[in-house]
Amino acid sequence: MLADLEELVTCESYSADHAALARSGQVVAAQGSRLLGAPPRTLVIEGVTHLQWGFGTPRVLLLGHHDTVWPTGSIRTLPWSVEQGVARGPGVFDMKAGLVQMFHALASLPSLDGLCVLVTGDEETGSATSRPLIEDIARQCSATLVLEPSAPGGALKTGRKGVSGYDITVHGRAAHSGLEPEKGVNAATELACQILALQNVADTVIASTGPGTTVTPTVMRAGTSNNTVPARAELSVDVRVPDPAAQEAVDRLIRALEPQFPGARLQIDGGPNRPPLAPGASRALFELAAEQAARLGLGPLRQAAVGGASDGNYTAGAGCPTLDGLGAVGDGAHAEHEHVITATMPARARLLAHLLGALR
Repeated sequence: MLADLEELVTCESYSADHAALARSGQVVAAQGSRLLGAPPRTLVIEGVTHLQWGFGTPRVLLLGHHDTVWPTGSIRTLPWSVEQGVARGPGVFDMKAGLVQMFHALASLPSLDGLCVLVTGDEETGSATSRPLIEDIARQCSATLVLEPSAPGGALKTGRKGVSGYDITVHGRAAHSGLEPEKGVNAATELACQILALQNVADTVIASTGPGTTVTPTVMRAGTSNNTVPARAELSVDVRVPDPAAQEAVDRLIRALEPQFPGARLQIDGGPNRPPLAPGASRALFELAAEQAARLGLGPLRQAAVGGASDGNYTAGAGCPTLDGLGAVGDGAHAEHEHVITATMPARARLLAHLLGALR
């Protein structure tokens, strides 16, 4: 398993680098073919490489991704290593160890009938090209198992917040900031007002639907030179919600934002991306997984609800019972301390194999 993990980690697969994704897709395809005994269907959609294995009529979807957030070349500053039972490297935890565990779990089964394996290449950027494929397969299945990394301590993820993303553009009017600033409409000042209004959006939604909603301004840009009133300002907004009602309320309030300065104009793009993964979508699958963990002597299996989203949000939103976080045990997703506890990998693979046996 460690040799396979090294092979995947050292083949970088930054989401925005389609050539790197193609190379990674070949490595994942070869590894999966060796362990599953069949080649995948390779799908390249708008330059993004996805891999799909199907064995008969799909009843259970196993879902993962091979892209990472790490720019190509990160392997030089964050090299692959295994020391004192800890594996490190870009993407090792999120989520290449999960792919290795999945392939080895499937290789131990006497039959793969009824299983569909989907490894996508754009999860980290919102799954724009893979979402229709994910949802189409999920609608045919009675369960989806997601090989994303676990929550702290190996807990499975039985709840995920929904995600929305907005781009707010303020259109103002340029003017010389020293000679005649009064003739301009300052887009940056208008944007500052909108940032304050966004806090009111979060407070309003929490008051009406309950806690858990966050509305976070992230990337901002304004102006072209130090002596010019900014004619344009841009803001990206990250929204996380606990349920569909909160997601709808945030969308309605953000689209209702109004400019505060005469002559300013707002342009609001974006909207809901991933629906929430509600605990109810995972309850029966978690109980079944807990039973299998007890039979294997793995100790009490824990569960957690997390703020981050995954493609499991899409499968749950499509009506398919979904259990997430079945992948690696470790920490540091998207961070320099990203790592996997290697001793847990065989046990997690056994748990997945026994869970699949119980499902079929």
